[in-house]
Amino acid sequence: MIENLKGVYETVNFKKDTNIRLYLNSEIEDYPPHWHTPIEFVMPLENEYFAECVQEKVSLRVGDILIIAPGCLHSLYSPKGPGKRIIFQADPSVLRGMKEIDTVISILSPMYIITPEDLPEIYDELKEIMLSIKDEYEKNASLSEAAIYSKVLQMLVLIGRKFTNEAPKFAHTGNKHQEYTEKFMRICDYISMHCTEDLTLEAIADMAGFSKYHFSRLFKQFTNVSFYQYLSQNRIYNAEKLLAIPEYSITAVAYNSGFTSLSSFIRMFKIVKGVTPSEFRSMYRK
Repeated sequence: MIENLKGVYETVNFKKDTNIRLYLNSEIEDYPPHWHTPIEFVMPLENEYFAECVQEKVSLRVGDILIIAPGCLHSLYSPKGPGKRIIFQADPSVLRGMKEIDTVISILSPMYIITPEDLPEIYDELKEIMLSIKDEYEKNASLSEAAIYSKVLQMLVLIGRKFTNEAPKFAHTGNKHQEYTEKFMRICDYISMHCTEDLTLEAIADMAGFSKYHFSRLFKQFTNVSFYQYLSQNRIYNAEKLLAIPEYSITAVAYNSGFTSLSSFIRMFKIVKGVTPSEFRSMYRK
């Protein structure tokens, strides 16, 4: 359920004195486009479920797990008949500052679907973690929030390792592959933290110790997007937060998010979010 919606921005009602929220949703009800700062996990337990994130529609079977990154505009659609699904939300700021976790979330953005076909090696473990989060939440025992965050961290580590250790990522094996993986995790983390600054391909490539051409190829192998796409995505996520502040003009949001021109900001925002900054802000204010 969505309890506090202002335009398209949802203020999540966390469980008292915690930064987490979980409920077993069985409502035959669709949820309109909305976004929130918590990371969200959705897993159908009975019947299918549907979602749309940045204009991409997905169908979830029983046991599939959908991860929706913080700040991503999405909609949820129930099946026509009865169903049940876990919807779990957690404030990611609790994990901020922990090495590489922000980078994993950025790589998974805007959404990531876990299925037994796509991740056969770790799917069963991820499914069990989701069910254990539900059980821990319902027990309401002491240190429950800490236990749940440890499970969220475990999930992100499993997914991050699977993502970074895939053989096609780099044309190297053994120690060299591990070296490149760790290096590009650090580079992605640096970009996320400094995205509003004047970062250039040449400067980041030099920081990594590669020519810009070699770096560009390796970066796309690692993230599946170009350096500038990755940089722009992080800047857009920063811009979403500023758009919620009425005192900031669209131009001020653009420049405070690292864009050098208003037109490039509007164009990239539309590509990433599916709406213009003005449309996003107007939906927020409704």
